[in-house]
Amino acid sequence: MPAVTETYSLGVPVEVGKIDHKLKKLWQESEGAVTRASLMNLAVYSEEPGSLDRNTQLMARITEDHACRAIVIEADCNAESDRVDAWVSAHCHVSRAGSKQVCSEQISFRLNGECTTQLPNIVLSNLDSDLPLYLWWQHEFREPMDPQLWTWVDRVIYDSRPWQDFQAQMRLVESAQAEAKQRIVLCDLNWTRLDKVRFALAQFFDHPASHHRLAKISKLRIDFARGFRSTALLFVGWLAAQLNWRAEKTNGKNKLQFISSSGRKIDIEIRQRDGQPIHEVALTAADIEFVVTHAKCGKTHSPIDACGKRRSRELDERRTDARRTASCLPARGQLRS
Repeated sequence: MPAVTETYSLGVPVEVGKIDHKLKKLWQESEGAVTRASLMNLAVYSEEPGSLDRNTQLMARITEDHACRAIVIEADCNAESDRVDAWVSAHCHVSRAGSKQVCSEQISFRLNGECTTQLPNIVLSNLDSDLPLYLWWQHEFREPMDPQLWTWVDRVIYDSRPWQDFQAQMRLVESAQAEAKQRIVLCDLNWTRLDKVRFALAQFFDHPASHHRLAKISKLRIDFARGFRSTALLFVGWLAAQLNWRAEKTNGKNKLQFISSSGRKIDIEIRQRDGQPIHEVALTAADIEFVVTHAKCGKTHSPIDACGKRRSRELDERRTDARRTASCLPARGQLRS
């Protein structure tokens, strides 16, 4: 990983109308010592108190591999009076060649008052030329979904895990897509939590000789941590879509039943347990149980075959918020989604 020269400061206070002038002055003072780089605009919106400092730290990590202009916003939509405070700063990292620092700009805002009317102007007036706009929305979406903003968004990053009403939230996302000039790419961080679990389970069936067992699946059990029930349901939905299962009925909150394309019943149980977001997945096919679980020793192990009855794969999954979000951003050198 490149060395980082970083203080996580919000930077220099600036009047909103003088941001562009302040940024130009910042680069003029550093001319020759650093190189400014940007492949996209990354706007981060949160209504959580203290998020401005936390997201500044995340931007320091993300810009190591994803050069951008970061527009970081903390909003208090219930404040009695309207006010906007702004800062400018830069995240600088030693280049891979090791000769010069490469820097990404950050413009930070603290909004008080009517958020929905201030937000589009704040974001759109501070975009870096015609680079794509990636919007990381760290709160539940709210009406109205202002078309002035969403027509410029190329990709929206969100986390469906804490949503109280999934269907209502998705309707708002769909309305934003309808306002867009182009197709908006959606990236749900809740879905990225399943990457390694899905990959580990699929590896059991990589070899053609094991494909026949997919048609013999009769049970599925998923153990999830408190607050991650929606993540477990996303996993169920993924598996059902891949294997062409049809939802049949539910037996209580945590028991589901599906029917395979051949008419076989599949019983599914999701259980809340202490541990990782998705701590363990157990799939029964005829006389074999396939298990994906998290490693206790901090290493990833190959599958083990114990008496021909149980095959397991252990995971070590320690993904920070920065790494999970980076998986939703374009690869180095890719300008548009």
